[in-house]
Amino acid sequence: MNHIAILLTVFNRKEKTIKCLRNITAQSLPADTKFDIYIVDGGSTDGTVESVKTQFPHVNIKTVDGVFWNRGMIEAWKMAEEKKRNGCNYDYYLWLNDDTFIYKDCIASLLRVSLLKKNRTIVLGSTVDTQTRSKLTYGGRDKTGKVARPSSDDSPVPVIMMNGNIVLVPHSVYKKLGTLDPYYTHARGDFDYGLRARKAGIELWQVGHPLGECDAHEHIDAWCDPEIPLKKRWKLMYRPNGMPPMEIFHLENRHYGFCIALKHYFTIHLRCIWPNLWIKAGKANINKLHFNVINRQRL
Repeated sequence: MNHIAILLTVFNRKEKTIKCLRNITAQSLPADTKFDIYIVDGGSTDGTVESVKTQFPHVNIKTVDGVFWNRGMIEAWKMAEEKKRNGCNYDYYLWLNDDTFIYKDCIASLLRVSLLKKNRTIVLGSTVDTQTRSKLTYGGRDKTGKVARPSSDDSPVPVIMMNGNIVLVPHSVYKKLGTLDPYYTHARGDFDYGLRARKAGIELWQVGHPLGECDAHEHIDAWCDPEIPLKKRWKLMYRPNGMPPMEIFHLENRHYGFCIALKHYFTIHLRCIWPNLWIKAGKANINKLHFNVINRQRL
């Protein structure tokens, strides 16, 4: 029996959350496979919790006011572990984003690759945009910093870093790494988890074809948008869903070294003050920062 705990953090995206859950429940599962769903809501005011409870009464959901993605996922993991202490043992933990709509073969494909790798690796699923279903948006990253392309023969693709949209963590990996690092409030916990895995000798593999849809967030972040006044940009930078400098420093000091971490600590502040310099240099996408560092360091 393959028993999976599916973990999500949600906030004020009722329609997307419901669609995400419908796609989960529509999975074509292998024989002897079952799952439980654990959701942490960050205090939604759009009726997300009520809709989930009404339409999916079997889902385990609780509210933790003010929680963002990373710490919400930790709380969801704790919910699953509470069930474990009551005699429910999980073989896998599956991370999903509430704006990620998985295909019917998603879980089966993740399990197939995990079994192929003897359940000793982290297995990822890539996503494409919802409009054309052809543009890769999230997933495992290759040495260029881009989402790894599908393989021609559907064989698993090795990657060096990961987004947290579709991530299967076998129990053996969880025993080694534990949960996400609570130092991070929102983003970067997924980057950190993948890098910690590789340092521990755990490989990252991506399924050879896309497993779902999720639109990329390609607009310029508000904290470095020159159309927004500096005082407001500064406050936005320090928000959990901005570019909190100490969290970036923590990530980069751990994985790339003090010098790179210190350099980016200062350049983040400079970018907030003079964002047009980065735009003119063609470096408006801040999410490329860590991937470019990886490419230079050849981790």
